[in-house]
Amino acid sequence: MASPVPLSTPTAPAVEARLALAEQLLACDAARPCAEAVVEWLAHHVQAGASACLVREEHGERLRCLAARGLSESQCAALALTPEGDGHPLVEVLAHAAPRYFPGPRPPLPALGSGGWFAVPLGRPGAPPVGLLLLAMNGAVLPREVAWAAAHAGPTLARLVPPAPVAQREVAGNGLLRRIIDAVADPVLLTDQAGRPRIANARAEVLLVSGPDASEGRRRAVELNRQVFATALASASSAEGASRSSGFRRREVPLVDPVEGMDLLFELLSTQVLETDGQVAVVSVLRNVTDLGRATQALGESYRRLRATEREARSERHRLDRVLDSVADPIILSDPSGGTVMMNDPAEKLFALPLDGNQAARGRVHTNDATFSSFLANLVDAGGSLRWRGQLSLVDPATGATIPVEAVASKVLGDNGELTGIVTLFHDRTEALEKARLLERVKDVSSHLEARVQMATAELAEQNEKLRRQAIQLEQASAAKSQFLANMSHEFRTPLNAILGYTNMLLQGVSGELTPAQKRNLTRIDSNGRHLLEVINEILDITRIEAGRMPLHLSDFGIPELLQEVVAELDPIIARSRLAVSTELGARLPAVHSDRQKVKQIVLNLLSNALKFTHEGSVTVRADYVTATSTLTISVTDTGIGIDPVYQEKIFEDFQQVDSSPTRAYGGTGLGLSICRRLATMLGGRVTLQSVPGRGSTFTLHFPRRARRA
Repeated sequence: MASPVPLSTPTAPAVEARLALAEQLLACDAARPCAEAVVEWLAHHVQAGASACLVREEHGERLRCLAARGLSESQCAALALTPEGDGHPLVEVLAHAAPRYFPGPRPPLPALGSGGWFAVPLGRPGAPPVGLLLLAMNGAVLPREVAWAAAHAGPTLARLVPPAPVAQREVAGNGLLRRIIDAVADPVLLTDQAGRPRIANARAEVLLVSGPDASEGRRRAVELNRQVFATALASASSAEGASRSSGFRRREVPLVDPVEGMDLLFELLSTQVLETDGQVAVVSVLRNVTDLGRATQALGESYRRLRATEREARSERHRLDRVLDSVADPIILSDPSGGTVMMNDPAEKLFALPLDGNQAARGRVHTNDATFSSFLANLVDAGGSLRWRGQLSLVDPATGATIPVEAVASKVLGDNGELTGIVTLFHDRTEALEKARLLERVKDVSSHLEARVQMATAELAEQNEKLRRQAIQLEQASAAKSQFLANMSHEFRTPLNAILGYTNMLLQGVSGELTPAQKRNLTRIDSNGRHLLEVINEILDITRIEAGRMPLHLSDFGIPELLQEVVAELDPIIARSRLAVSTELGARLPAVHSDRQKVKQIVLNLLSNALKFTHEGSVTVRADYVTATSTLTISVTDTGIGIDPVYQEKIFEDFQQVDSSPTRAYGGTGLGLSICRRLATMLGGRVTLQSVPGRGSTFTLHFPRRARRA
């Protein structure tokens, strides 16, 4: 092939276009996709009326049209030729391996307008062409894009098209054979299967043969080359034995230049042949690809950079694809003209044509494309604006349902501020619209509830006012009740004390000796009077406590003496009960600074209750001192009827008893325990209860060693 036309420095868009074609050529694994990619690329970047790519068939007998644009099938079929055909206009192009311009129509080249045809050979430099590139042009100057495309597509097609067979001819005499192989520019060898040379041309001898007068360095280089060559040849032979297919086996072989000492890279093409004696030999051709790399060093460096950039771009592309596919919203990347460059999976569901040929779905996709194109036009018309937002109504291609979306398109600018692309993000507004509708309903319901709450608040305020007035009335009534009880208690106690006094005087015989019947009746009067006095005293105590008029009289006293007095006062009752009553004192009970009378009243009440509700068994009074809290405890434990857990809090309320029926077995006002708890609170303590029905109860008074005056 002739030397390529000198090319000027391409512009940035041209470089991007060439990178795109180079990427397609690198990915091709067959001749037809390669030819189609070249013809399609030239259609977009060259002013050509028509174009076609012809490539040699597998057996090298004809050139066939693999790809064309602007030509009919019959015109493409007419372009097929036999390379040895006489009078064909393209034979000379193939023979000289140089581009040629045909100014007028020349059969079988079709007549297209007033222009002519360019025929550009395709193949490796220095090797016979494997095809032709035809373009209908109006000028006789070969466009630089055509020359560049031919220079890069030719080696790719040469790699993908098998070499044409050469007619085998009988060569008379080894001298003629020697002259023929020495004329070949590449090293050619005939070796046995172990790689030992039998026939080698001059270029092969330079690499694999060393004379007796060769230097030590040359001999070592030749020996290394022989070992590498034999290993590569054995590998090619084993591969050929595993797969019995015709044609040369290709291997890359790194050798050393014995003269210069430079590293060389050869492409080894080998095939097995049968010699006249029936032995299997191997014909090998070494193509020096190192010389080609040196000759095109600048292009190779650019190509390596291109490959590195391509790998980086491909990696970025894959990373971008993964990022885009991970986004739930549809995303489309468009070029400056509005054409789609890439889209993620959600976008493909809206804008990609279905593969099943559903016409209805195709129509919906076209509708979405038209809507999207109109939206992008707004961004382009916006001038300096980098972003455009709008509400679109798309259609689901599968179901036909309307999808309201919000589209946000952003311009992607290059280093110089030029527009390089547009990124559009679609967000489905169906859920947002539904939420807005629900929000409106919530607002309506909230307004209704607010009105009802206002009404209820007004009613509640009215009820609160009524309750406040009732509370004031209750407080006034309670105060009146307390005052009444206090007055009535004094009114009751004055005559009652007189009754008890006169009864006591009669019992002592002041008015003379009494008969047994009179004495028995007076004793009953005295007993009931004293009981009535206790009731009145309890009511008076409750009233005084509620009115806050019961003071504390603090003094120092001992717990043992206090317990002796309590037991002594209840000794008549203890004697009648026939119960075992005992007193237990803890170790080191200290003196107490508190209200002695109130402590005594509490213990007296607890012991009296224990004697009243215990029919058999025992009653134990125990006093202890808790050093950690400086607290004294006096507990009264009995084996009486016990108290159900349901009533254990109720019995401490005013006028409450476990059995409040008119026929209850035990008397009393129900104020004793209530008074005990209130008095204990005044002392800074409390009264607790532990009880099991049928097994007895334990009432415990807890109060501090030193009480504080309120």
